[in-house]
This record gives sequence, structure tokens and C-alpha cells, in this order.
Amino acid sequence: MAEPKIRKSRASSPEKARQIRQQGHDDALLFALKIGLDEDYKNDIKAKKDVIDPAGDAHSVKSGQKKWQIFLYSYNRFETDASFRVMNGIGQLLMDCINAFPPTFDEYQKSKMKAKERLRPHMVALAEKLKDKLRLKAFIAKSIFNGGEVNYLTVYDNKKFHVFWGKEVEQVMMNNLLVENSQARQEGQVPEQKVILKYKGVNLGEIEMRNDSPVHYREIRFNMLKPKAMGLLFTTIRAKHNFNADVIVYGDAIRRFGHWK
Repeated sequence: MAEPKIRKSRASSPEKARQIRQQGHDDALLFALKIGLDEDYKNDIKAKKDVIDPAGDAHSVKSGQKKWQIFLYSYNRFETDASFRVMNGIGQLLMDCINAFPPTFDEYQKSKMKAKERLRPHMVALAEKLKDKLRLKAFIAKSIFNGGEVNYLTVYDNKKFHVFWGKEVEQVMMNNLLVENSQARQEGQVPEQKVILKYKGVNLGEIEMRNDSPVHYREIRFNMLKPKAMGLLFTTIRAKHNFNADVIVYGDAIRRFGHWK
């Protein structure tokens, strides 16, 4: 039976990308208003702090119907970000993945198979690193919560906001996700082009190279499928409390969130 996988999407147009960004801003604003903030609420997008609540805690606000883009980074981000550099070689491996590809998109178009073959050992090594549970937890913490600077994962789903404590999300993902490389399922495909995060045998996330357009050439993307990620969180973090009619708080977040009310 073929392995379930995240379908590779076509490159987004600039207008579609703008619309997605605007929707993210709109959802963050809506969350801010629902918890009692004004329209000029505090945030810090570069630090993944989409909304800073009245207690001073930061929320990464995720929406979207199908998937979340956790990050899309170029070589410079991995080279200059100290957290990636000291993560037991993970930052270097991510840079090695990027360096497997020629400097320009035109050069890549002429030698795609050579680049993909050069990528394989680095993706294999990255998967081996992330099979260590504590290392996987550290990678999740950095990728979603900027190494602990963000306190909550807040998801807009079914017209309500679902608030999870970041450290509990890290622990749940560490305990439940398995790491492996992608495989070639059809003629002409090259194996080991991605690192796959699986939950109950189904793909939940992917770490992959963006090489489908010159705009994001030689960048690494980390995606998660929203329905799979939410299924994992709802299954493992069952305790919940209604902060109000539009905001639901789960698990460890219950005793931390909303005490200003």
C-alpha cells in the first residue's frame, strides 16, 4: 500500500501568498479582540509572536484549512541563528541540504537529478538526528515557539480559537511523532528528498527543499497538515475550559491563560 503523503503544491502566486498573509493577520487581530485587546495589540512577527496577551505571554496563531507553514528559511537564517547552530549539528545539516543545490535556479533546471542525489545523504543524516526524541523536541520548540519565546499555540478552527500551552505541545509531539525519510513510489522519483514526521502511520509534517520556483529557490520549508496536527492535540490533550464563547483553552494552558479576566 502506498504511503500517505502530503501532496506537493504548485508554487503560490504573489497575490495568493499576499492573501494568505493577510488572512493570518486578520485571524490574529480577531483573536486579540476576542481576549479583550484593542486593534493596536502588541506583537512581534519576526519572533513568531503573532499576539501578545494581557499577561505578556506570546501566541503563535495558526489558521488555514489544510496546512501550516511552520517556517520557510534560507541559508542565512540557519547560519546566523544561534539556536539552530548549537542544536547538535541540525543547523549545519540544514545548510548542507541547501548547499546540495547549485547557486541559481537556471543551473538547477539543467541538472535536477544530480542535485537531488547530492541532497539524499544530508536528508538521511537529518532524519537520523531527529529520531532522537529530545532532539526532536528541541527542533519543534525552535521551529514553532522560537526556542521558548512563544508561550502558546493558538489555532483558529471551526470559528473558535483553541489555545494550547507550548511546552505541552512540544512534549506531545516528541512522544507521538516518528521520523523517517520519504521514499520513491513512482518511476523517476528520487528517495530521501524529505524528512517526514508521522503520527499513527500517516504523514503529519514534512521538512523539504523549495525548488519549485526561482522565488523560493534554495530555501527549506517545514509544513504540518492542520487536520492531522489538530487530531493529535485533541486526542492527547483532552481537558478543556471555555475562556469565553469563542476561545477554548486546553490542558496545561488552563491554569496559565486568562487570569487577567
